[in-house]
Amino acid sequence: MTALQAHTHLDSHLDRPLDSESYKTVFRQHPAGVAVVTLRDPVGNPLGFTATSVISVSAAPPLLAFSIASTSSSWPALSRAATLVVSFLAEDQDDVAARFATSGIDRFAAGGWSRLPTGEPVIEGALTRVRGRVLQRTAAGGSFLVSVLALDSDTRPGSSPLVYHDRSYHRLSDDTAI
Repeated sequence: MTALQAHTHLDSHLDRPLDSESYKTVFRQHPAGVAVVTLRDPVGNPLGFTATSVISVSAAPPLLAFSIASTSSSWPALSRAATLVVSFLAEDQDDVAARFATSGIDRFAAGGWSRLPTGEPVIEGALTRVRGRVLQRTAAGGSFLVSVLALDSDTRPGSSPLVYHDRSYHRLSDDTAI
């Protein structure tokens, strides 16, 4: 047995994954920006959900990604969607974040959205929005990682982002800058 094989064998008991509650605790302590992902279902109806997993992947080409549970009611439509919009919520949109995180309701019934000229639904008043083409859907555990090529964007200056931390929404202010 080589030294590497012996080391690998001895450490194999250390390679057990965290249990799901411990893992959730880790990410409850990691603040994240709040976004709403919107798209059209196959017959053109608007669908959307709150996402705190949006990440920048690459600037050239401009790629972003987010995850969605395979059990999400939005997954069947997202699994076939060609384009979508990611609306990064402003500090005063915690009600929008909560609405789009609620299951079993018509998330669009309360208004506050419109359609882009290309047909995708978009959240009004968002700090920034990115319209993108879905490039890839990769199975990862009980979720899918969705990779998106950014096609265009729009930013509303003069507002701060909505942040999610430890199961609640937070606002950033100039007082929090270091």
